[in-house]
Amino acid sequence: MHPYPHYVNPHLGELLAQVNMDKQYVKAKDQYLYDQDGNRYLDFIAAYGALPLGHNPEVIWQALEEIRTKAEPNFVQPSYLEAAGKLAERLITLAGNQLRYVTFTNSGAETVEAAIKMARAATGRFKILSTKNSFHGKTLAALSATGNPNYQTEFFAPLPGFTHIPFGDLEALEATLAEDPEGYAAFIVEPIQGEGGINVPPPGYLRAAKEICSQYGVLFVVDEIQTGLGRTGVLFASAAEVEPDIMLLAKALGGGLVPIGACLASATAYTEAFGLKHSSTFAGNAMGCRAGLAILDYMAADNWRLLREVQEKGEFLLAGFREIQARYPEVITDVRGRGFMIGLEFNLDREDYPDSLLGIMAEQGMLTPVISSYLLNCEKLRVAPTLNGHAVVRIEPPLIVTKEDCQYALEAVERVASLIHRKDTAGLVRHLAPQPEQVQPVPPRPIRPKVEVSPAQSEEGRFAFLVHPLELRNYVDFDGSLRAFSKEQLDHLVSRFSELMEPFVIATTRIKSPTGASAYGEFIVVPHTAKQLSTMPREQAVEHVKRAVLLAKDNGAQIVGLGAYTSVVTRGGWDVRNLGVAVTTGNSYTVVSAVEAAIAALDRLGRSLDKVTTAVVGATGAIGRAVSLLLAEQVPQLILIGNPQRPKQAERRLREISHEICQRIAEARFTGVEFPATSLASHLLQMPLFPTGEPGQNGYGTFLQTLGTNGSPLVLTTDADKYLPKADLIIVATNSVEELIAPTMLKHGCVVCDLSRPANVSHQVKEERPDVLVIDGGVVQVPGQPIWNFDFGFEDGVAYACMSETFMLALEKRYENISLGVNLDLETLLLMRTLAKKHGFRLAGLRSFDRPLSEEAWQRVWEAQRQTS
Repeated sequence: MHPYPHYVNPHLGELLAQVNMDKQYVKAKDQYLYDQDGNRYLDFIAAYGALPLGHNPEVIWQALEEIRTKAEPNFVQPSYLEAAGKLAERLITLAGNQLRYVTFTNSGAETVEAAIKMARAATGRFKILSTKNSFHGKTLAALSATGNPNYQTEFFAPLPGFTHIPFGDLEALEATLAEDPEGYAAFIVEPIQGEGGINVPPPGYLRAAKEICSQYGVLFVVDEIQTGLGRTGVLFASAAEVEPDIMLLAKALGGGLVPIGACLASATAYTEAFGLKHSSTFAGNAMGCRAGLAILDYMAADNWRLLREVQEKGEFLLAGFREIQARYPEVITDVRGRGFMIGLEFNLDREDYPDSLLGIMAEQGMLTPVISSYLLNCEKLRVAPTLNGHAVVRIEPPLIVTKEDCQYALEAVERVASLIHRKDTAGLVRHLAPQPEQVQPVPPRPIRPKVEVSPAQSEEGRFAFLVHPLELRNYVDFDGSLRAFSKEQLDHLVSRFSELMEPFVIATTRIKSPTGASAYGEFIVVPHTAKQLSTMPREQAVEHVKRAVLLAKDNGAQIVGLGAYTSVVTRGGWDVRNLGVAVTTGNSYTVVSAVEAAIAALDRLGRSLDKVTTAVVGATGAIGRAVSLLLAEQVPQLILIGNPQRPKQAERRLREISHEICQRIAEARFTGVEFPATSLASHLLQMPLFPTGEPGQNGYGTFLQTLGTNGSPLVLTTDADKYLPKADLIIVATNSVEELIAPTMLKHGCVVCDLSRPANVSHQVKEERPDVLVIDGGVVQVPGQPIWNFDFGFEDGVAYACMSETFMLALEKRYENISLGVNLDLETLLLMRTLAKKHGFRLAGLRSFDRPLSEEAWQRVWEAQRQTS
């Protein structure tokens, strides 16, 4: 491992690695960087404006070499600092008449800190006003002035006394100061918000803001740390409108080699208390100040020719980007900035990208990092998103770039805009997959039109249902451009992106009951495959599900259904039951519908449930246990199969379930229930050692020990290979993501009902065993034929039973935790059967391997069974 992520910042290191921005640059000169493989990159970030002359500029190195040659002292506080005095004089001369004194610092954030102290000392006031979405640094006071809570919460910022108002809003400034006319020491503002997304204020804003501040005795502080020293084509971006009370400089002042900042202050702002009580060991050092003098000399050469060129090339870039925007208006929604400080906004509308990961990336702030990664790896152009404006890519090249460099950047951005316009996700992320040269862009598949769903009404039930990609092909089902990748490439990409993505709403729908009740709901995606959820640490998987449940709650859901592995990893919903919203696994109705599907399949084949030996694979799970309890009263022999990977745990759990079966049979007999003569229940009751006392007595354990295996009506085992070939009907309900049922394991003519998602029955069964009928359990026809607005494998109006349980509970407005854990309540199963009948939910036409069973498919099964019987 590289020492940077190992010893410096593992979290940032991981993020950089996930988007292939973990480059190791070994050489830098002017506007170019070179990696260890010799690749050259055009740098259009310039350290966020800190490289005015690019990398390793000769003029700055010469100034530093002169220090060494002359043996000039570097750190000599306190004394008359020669270089500091000269640089201060130069800056004050250039900055205007009002500014008189310079306090040197070592960074932009430290410069902001100095300004805050200075303003409080000068005014005797406590409060500091700044703008929302601003950025002023990450030390504690500078962070408090920064108008973005995302950077503050963990550090208990903002500190008391800091207030934020909208950028560019003079009315808000006036109103805030008027509320406390003696409270504010300073208003700190950027001429152009940099990290906020390259936001340019309305014309005249700075001038008017200064006038308002003057009326209230508030010092006007202009943060020129990123805009200053030529970045916008003029020396100071604010100079055309205003002379501030305090001006802040840093970044470019060090010429790209030495950290240095400067706080320029008027005589009013600079006090004796500040001058004598504020100091810094390294501030005003000779190296930083000589670099500052050298950069100012370079800029001033030939009557400030460099700044005129920045204006000219900046206008060329802006015009070029705006032409690209005109060609791709849905991709680049805005182009803004001045000089070499330009922002490209990629604020895609999810509605324009309904079946593309691009829309989701944009919604979650991931698109601009991926665009930056594409430009870096494929176009060798280095750009970066702004920190606060997640939809904005910054263009901040060194001031020395050529017009040819600018043209190259325009062409690279044109190519990325074209990829996004074509909805070619694969083309945009191909560099993140192994062997990217093998990826060929493919045209997008036809998009099924979305149906507008009106907002939720107050009288409606409210639900959400959590879904996730069961397997890799689900990503291709959603975004057809991903067909360009091999399974290995797609697996690699999914592993990269799943940890970066947050849960998101993929679709909305409305369920209407024949009773007149209706329910509005959202489908929320947990962006992890079943394999990922099953292999990651359980605490991590639970956290992903919790975030999805909380998103559902925030969006107004009153009950949340847990689909597929979101139920498994939360222990049947147990770990998310106390988040302030009701949850259900939907397992109760899954059991009911599975038994109905098995009976329907047997009926179609002319067979009866009371004449088939039945095996339950995954009998120790919630669904398998409940199915076993129901079937014990109907089938003649029941084989309960537990997990062979955990034999001791499985055997203990199987004994518990068999004890429940016996107890339920005893309770039913005690109340006068008669069982079919051929049923397992009747067989057990006739066995000599079956307890004859009242329900609840001990003795089942002893009785169960007398049961054998061969010929026993109730078999407990973990050996699927041995016992599955004996079963006429197999119910599969495991938590495994693997294909467990192979063609050789099945009895001739058996029926397999696979409830597991991903499916546990191998596709080879379909190809090699035409005599075997495999049906998908838990598939339900929903009343009113609702539109799903996303593709989870079913046509509109058909849903999984677990989904349908959530729908029914929302229709009933029955907002309680239900069907949780591994011990499903039989009364709840009966309730779901009743609610299904009430609201018109019924078994859908039988399906096999996610496709409806056609008449031809039934004929093939019948023919195969006749030929080999």
